[in-house]
Amino acid sequence: MSSTQQNTPETAPRPARLTAAAAVTGLEALALFAGGVYILVTALTGTPDGLTQAVTGGATLIALGLIPLAAARGLLKARSWARGPAIITQILALPVAWQLLQATSVMIPAGIALAVIAVTGLVLLVNPATTQALGIKGPGADA
Repeated sequence: MSSTQQNTPETAPRPARLTAAAAVTGLEALALFAGGVYILVTALTGTPDGLTQAVTGGATLIALGLIPLAAARGLLKARSWARGPAIITQILALPVAWQLLQATSVMIPAGIALAVIAVTGLVLLVNPATTQALGIKGPGADA
């Protein structure tokens, strides 16, 4: 970049927090895809109680993974629209983490990990540096 160019939202360096938020959101997308594929594979190779229910559940998880995947891509490109789906993904992960924490099995560590990831994602997404990098103005800011 030459010394005469100005940093615009398209050319400004992406803050590390924005990159981290995209990584967290992308990680959640991958987890949804992996869970969906796992359910589909076990449904098709095993003897599930309800084949239709298992296939539907697996396909749903894969489809739901598209939302945080698109949000992560949008965050990497510093698109302001991406923050909404990314925040919703984090908020929806919290009740799932809570349910995993209520288990009396090996799912408790998964619940702890999911809760930490979701809270970390929320903190990164509402951080002022992230908000500014996305071009989102706060309440009362001049339009």
